Amino acid sequence: MITLSVFDLSLAALLVLILAALSWHMRLGLERSLLIATLRMVVQLSLIGLVLKTIFATSGLLWVSLMAVVMLLAAGREVMARQQRRLKGWWGYGLGTGAMFISSFAVTVLALFTMIGNQPWYEPQYAIPLLGMMLGNTMSGIALALDRLTQTAWQQRAIIEQRLMLGQTRTEAIDEIRREAMRSGMMHIINAMAAAGIVSLPGMMTGQILAGAPPMEAVKYQILIMFLIAAGTGFGVTAALWLASRRLFDERHRLRLEVLSAPRA
Repeated sequence: MITLSVFDLSLAALLVLILAALSWHMRLGLERSLLIATLRMVVQLSLIGLVLKTIFATSGLLWVSLMAVVMLLAAGREVMARQQRRLKGWWGYGLGTGAMFISSFAVTVLALFTMIGNQPWYEPQYAIPLLGMMLGNTMSGIALALDRLTQTAWQQRAIIEQRLMLGQTRTEAIDEIRREAMRSGMMHIINAMAAAGIVSLPGMMTGQILAGAPPMEAVKYQILIMFLIAAGTGFGVTAALWLASRRLFDERHRLRLEVLSAPRA
């Protein structure tokens, strides 16, 4: 494995600085966000590298579980932050977090027990990267799906109420909107699977090849990961949309848009 030096990383960072300068010159207004995101990425990845080094050395279930909980809570916050009209109160945070816990954790544990089969099953070298990939992709899918659901429900509130007055149940009144939200949440993973190997080499496969793994072994791992991500995203999006759509109505099947927050500026 070729070791990267600080100089190598500095050359790559220079490209980002040039991009920020280009944004400033073109008055795009993206340079500040780009530089802050770059700084956050460097700090966060450096810190997580130190944390993972410690966890890999201990290989304790307690530390792996603690790391998994922190990752889940951070992902739940990102789901909430990416929505224009999120559910008020605890629901805004708990719904996405709960859906990710149900889907990502279940699929990850299943893969560790049955497909990867490492001993012990919670070996951090496998458990944490796999859970991270699951949470990252599931997070994006749930955030997109919930944002589409709440935004469309607000925009089409008159149509939904007319359907309710015509005798439809809350499930029937919002079913079409929920299907469109499901498509939005699943589209990114479907596109990634369709383009894998032709348009792009996925990140995990590329990393393994750069680290010296045989290409076909890297391919098998990447296929496994894509299957798991697709399943986790699909289950997570389905659970989140089902819970959110029920939250938008009361027990008497009346639309309750007051449970939604005001749109973010």
